[in-house]
Amino acid sequence: MPNKHSAKEWLIVAEHDFSSAKVLYKDGHYTDTIGMLLQQSLEKMLKSVLAYNNKPIKKSHDLLEIYSLINLSLLEENELDILELATGFFQENRYPNAFYSLPAKSEIKKVLSLAETLLNKIVQNLTIDMKSSTTR
Repeated sequence: MPNKHSAKEWLIVAEHDFSSAKVLYKDGHYTDTIGMLLQQSLEKMLKSVLAYNNKPIKKSHDLLEIYSLINLSLLEENELDILELATGFFQENRYPNAFYSLPAKSEIKKVLSLAETLLNKIVQNLTIDMKSSTTR
């Protein structure tokens, strides 16, 4: 039996991260912070599908790996490339180092678009009402 309650809990937090990323993007904030929020938002969106289907939720930040565990074809091939790009926005260690750089605004824009598309598809496929859940 589907677990809509658990899926909605994941989607509420995913929507919070996504909304925050949109505001920061619009205000021209640092792209590394926006990217981290987008990666976390996408991760929670995908994990909501696992929760809905009562599947174990693996502790992973690899979006392609998580996507491979769900039983819905939500994304096109070119969108999987963007999902892979977004995986790279997650950083365990956000301290300065030789490899630290800001994602390009064009990359952030692609991931923002993908996140909005994926959120809408998941909400629609799982038939979850999100209207009453975006309190601040």
